[in-house]
Amino acid sequence: MDALFNQLDQLLPLLTRGAGVTISIAAQSMVVAIALAFVTGMARRSSSRIIRQVALVYVELFRGTSLLVQLFVLYFVLPIYGIRLPAEVAAILGLGLNQGAYGSEIVRSAIDNISTGQIEAARALSLPRIITFWKIILPQAVIIMLPSFGNLAIETVKATALVSLITIPELTFFGKSLIYSTGQTFLVWASVVIAYLAINTPLNLLVLWAERKAGHYREASRGV
Repeated sequence: MDALFNQLDQLLPLLTRGAGVTISIAAQSMVVAIALAFVTGMARRSSSRIIRQVALVYVELFRGTSLLVQLFVLYFVLPIYGIRLPAEVAAILGLGLNQGAYGSEIVRSAIDNISTGQIEAARALSLPRIITFWKIILPQAVIIMLPSFGNLAIETVKATALVSLITIPELTFFGKSLIYSTGQTFLVWASVVIAYLAINTPLNLLVLWAERKAGHYREASRGV
């Protein structure tokens, strides 16, 4: 038992460091993904055919190809053409672009699910389109988006394992390094699994809390 605790004492500092990098990369990637999701989701509903086609090409490109290949292109291929990105920037950009493509479909479908009757009522009241969007459409659409964006955030955390292949020292990277140095395959991977659960479980609970709060807000709004 003492030997086990000694091994854990050796593993935990590096795994904790790796978990911190994982959380940082995932959080920054989600900021990029959410921004792209809203821009692209709205572009998919644009009245301009060119804008819709450009958005569609982006979505199909990043949904239809491997995230690993996208990371390799950003980190290993772009330098051939004189564009050198730091590993962390390439990781955040790659994850953000990939997850943003999936997120755009969440945004588009959520907005499409808003009753057209409410939009027509806003037009009948001569409300400007921007006011209709911000005050009527978006608040309801965000409630619909919450579960899917929560799942997207969890998938982003798990996808950070791939950035170890472009030299980012995140959780999986340190896990592999510790296996080579200690030979404790089961102990290391079990610790890595627990670390991922420790990151994602609070995120899951936060999403559930936000859904409940949003639901209470929607019920209160209806009661007004």
